[in-house]
Amino acid sequence: MPLTAARRAVKESVSGLPPAFWWLWTSTLVNRLGAFVSTFLAIYLTLEQGYSATYAGLVAALHGLGGVVSSLGAGVLTDRLGRRPTLLIAQTSTGLSVALLGFMTHPVAIAAVAFLVGMASNASRPAVQAMMADIVRPEDRVRAFSLNFWAINLGFAISSAAAGFIASYSYLAGFLLEAAMTLACAAVIFVKLPESRPAPVEGEAGDEPEAGLGTVLRDGRFMGVVGLSFLVALIFQQAYVGLPVAMGEAGFKPSDYGIAIAFNGVMIVLLQIPVTRFIEHRDPQRLLVISSLVAGYGFGLTAFAGSVGLITLTVCLWTLAEIVNAPTQTGLVVRLSPTHARGRYQGMYTMSWAVAALAAPLISGSVIDRLGADWLWGFCAVVGTVAALGYWGLMRNLPEPVAHESGPRPPAATEKAGRSEKADATG
Repeated sequence: MPLTAARRAVKESVSGLPPAFWWLWTSTLVNRLGAFVSTFLAIYLTLEQGYSATYAGLVAALHGLGGVVSSLGAGVLTDRLGRRPTLLIAQTSTGLSVALLGFMTHPVAIAAVAFLVGMASNASRPAVQAMMADIVRPEDRVRAFSLNFWAINLGFAISSAAAGFIASYSYLAGFLLEAAMTLACAAVIFVKLPESRPAPVEGEAGDEPEAGLGTVLRDGRFMGVVGLSFLVALIFQQAYVGLPVAMGEAGFKPSDYGIAIAFNGVMIVLLQIPVTRFIEHRDPQRLLVISSLVAGYGFGLTAFAGSVGLITLTVCLWTLAEIVNAPTQTGLVVRLSPTHARGRYQGMYTMSWAVAALAAPLISGSVIDRLGADWLWGFCAVVGTVAALGYWGLMRNLPEPVAHESGPRPPAATEKAGRSEKADATG
């Protein structure tokens, strides 16, 4: 009976989503399966190339800066050029730049190409999220974003394990394998995914001027959500910058950190689908308030964790918050985004995470060096509380999603939509 119930739960979780979503999901999974550079770049630079840790940190920062720069530009391209062309450009550029990085040896060349890799790899995110919003019905979006988040973590978990074996054989092979798998994603997009950019809906986008970045910046509620997203991202980034440094200073071994953080990926792979079934039709305000508090205080409890077992328990706690927060927050961004400007809105949202990835190492390093790790964990608790209060205030009287804004069009509208999309592409 439990096996039958599990099969029924999985079937209900994946049913009802359009075929285009599953091709996009497959592209995401294949892309993350080849994620070699993000996992082993620092080790490659220090052990293989012999550069200092300071230089490796600089290259990592430039890689992140590339993502910040490309977020808004990719969002504009997603709306103007289309989702599919933006994805093709981003994936092809990522594959070529990753392959090029594997052959670079001069420090300036490595830094420059790492910046390009960061730009190219981050450019696909606004297009992916906008396309998912286009092709999935509003009532199914939380489930769709959750399944995509699950694919990202499943692919990353497998690639992280495989990357160690590949690196022991050849770092260059890792770069070339990631390049090949990224180009394979581009091929999937080219062959299987049609353009999904919605045609203007009468009475909505068709009667509105084109939304520029100024329009996004003047959207007070949305920019508030972007700011709160940045705060939440600062908290979660401590799993990869603050936590390993703090554990090292406390006398733990690298393998201890590896054991603790492994539970993050394992829990996401095992629990993302069942948790999504529980939350997908619940109030997003309550979910984001609770997940922000659990994330902040989950990291905050690290101050009282004196063993690997207790640290692992804190990891499990904030991982539950991550499982709830990621799809709910992405769904909220779509809900607040005008249909004709989804790319720009997703680009701004993506930038909040990219900026957090740049700021988190600076904040955690400064706090740990000057005040100690316990202050960092207290800071996380405070930031989580501020984010929770912010979500509670911003999401009051949240407008309901528009039923016609997404999903398959009726046959009578298809030809008109096609003509409108062609006009957009040429105009």
